[in-house]
Amino acid sequence: MASKTVHLNWDTQSRFVISDRENHQLPVNGAGRIGSSDLLPMALIGCSSYDVIEILGKQRQELIQLTVSAEAVQDDDPPWKFKKIHIHYHAIGKGLDVDKVKKAILLSEEKYCSVYATLKDVIEITHDVEVTEG
Repeated sequence: MASKTVHLNWDTQSRFVISDRENHQLPVNGAGRIGSSDLLPMALIGCSSYDVIEILGKQRQELIQLTVSAEAVQDDDPPWKFKKIHIHYHAIGKGLDVDKVKKAILLSEEKYCSVYATLKDVIEITHDVEVTEG
């Protein structure tokens, strides 16, 4: 079983910095930085996007750009539990097969994305796909 460790450092100016074992850093909840409630949807689309890009590469699809956004709905009151996350995938490429793009997303959701697998039974997760010739 794999084990991963991440770290959080806080300073007196109310800044948090999250880092991984290679010391890649992400500032959170400071002026001009990412808010803590943004991290869950970001983790979901980051995980899924990586899978989609890898799968499309193996399918020999000429992907030029992938943009992904997530719209999250949360409760109005603490602890602001997530209720729904909708993901929009926009794949841009040369001669992309729409069905292969859709299949790559489903493979990510059903087989590869650990964040999706963790959340799917507790949060409603939906997606749509846009494919553009580039």
